[in-house]
Amino acid sequence: MSTRTTAAIAFCLLMSTAAQAAPSWVASWTASAQGPYPVGNPTAQPELKFALPSPEAGAVDQTFRLIVRPDVWGRAARIRLSNAFGTKPVTFDGAHVGLQNTGAVLVAGSNRSVTFAGQSQVTVAPGQSAVSDPIALPFVTDPSDPMLANRKLAVSFHVAGESGKMTWHAKALTTSYLSGPHTGSVGGSDNETAFPYSTTSWYFLDEVDMDAPGTQTVVAFGDSITDGTASTLNGDDRWPDVFSRRVHAAYGSRYSVVNEGIGGNMVSGPSDYAQNPFAGGVSALDRLERDVLSLPAISTVLFLDGINDFGNGGYEVSKVTDGLRSFVTRLRAQKPGVRIFVGLLTTSVNSTNGGYGAPAIEKKRLEYNDFIRSAGIFDGVIDFDSATRDAATGELKAAFQPNSTTGGAGDRLHPNRAGYAAMGNVIDLSAVFGIAK
Repeated sequence: MSTRTTAAIAFCLLMSTAAQAAPSWVASWTASAQGPYPVGNPTAQPELKFALPSPEAGAVDQTFRLIVRPDVWGRAARIRLSNAFGTKPVTFDGAHVGLQNTGAVLVAGSNRSVTFAGQSQVTVAPGQSAVSDPIALPFVTDPSDPMLANRKLAVSFHVAGESGKMTWHAKALTTSYLSGPHTGSVGGSDNETAFPYSTTSWYFLDEVDMDAPGTQTVVAFGDSITDGTASTLNGDDRWPDVFSRRVHAAYGSRYSVVNEGIGGNMVSGPSDYAQNPFAGGVSALDRLERDVLSLPAISTVLFLDGINDFGNGGYEVSKVTDGLRSFVTRLRAQKPGVRIFVGLLTTSVNSTNGGYGAPAIEKKRLEYNDFIRSAGIFDGVIDFDSATRDAATGELKAAFQPNSTTGGAGDRLHPNRAGYAAMGNVIDLSAVFGIAK
């Protein structure tokens, strides 16, 4: 065999190996970066004055251990850290990813160090984000192992120095853990000793991807009813969670469902968020690039947003329908072939939440829903309205009203665990995916 032939074979083998080694990334967990802490609507937030004494200073030489639930697993992962709403560069180091045991305790031996461009430290400028190098997960021997389903990752990282204003997602509805200020980098520890403080929000972290060949990303995009207000703390029972479990029961790991809801979000407003941050984050239009288009392997978007434009923003229906049209047009232009399904807004009749219960809001909601049914620009419509509304009273069904975490009567705007189950179960899987169950 000639030297040239031998070299050619070696080159082909090398290229084949490289092709096999290239990860096939899919978004497995997301949480929309919604604003600078503490602007937002967290649920059941513990007292944070000892862990985070100054919003202006932010995190100071301390470590976060954030608990997240990947929707699918792979033998390798990567994370994205965001400084979207910061006002100064933030330096992260000592990052680790491990399998949660309980609380802040990790499964022994599962914690893996994380690098960024081969370095253990990364500095992220204001308005920017950083994606890590691939992280091997040796405890994932079989990504389809049912024993991994609904297990949670602990993503730990240290903020070197002072972060300034922190980018966060307020309504995690999941308990995570923090070390105290000036306690240094402790993310490599498997135990809970270094993490005395808890929080029900996520900070800086807004995406976890998995190496999952053949899997496609499905994005649930919306406001607090997608974010899960009034569902169960640590229960993973928002409507996208219920929908996800149905998807996996029907199609295995063919799809990964991620949640990009923000409590208080609007389709079209506000227009001056940079100057006046408010709890609902930037508009759906302004976060389309970051929260949908930037994600890998996008195939489908389930959209439920608009009630806050009426109940909080005071916008006319035409402004919101124009915004929804623009969202769809821009999404299709950049992701040809993406499937888009839009949910009918659920009722807020007689809501005790601000002015949402007023007859004028109900009139706008009904007009907006009529537009969704007749627009003809979506791949389908999801009838969340009929699934949750009492036909006799027009209100949210009585059984869906009491808050599943904080108790009490609820606000007649946000469904509880039972209401979200009804929403997650009303979605026609065959229609969404175009294949039989």
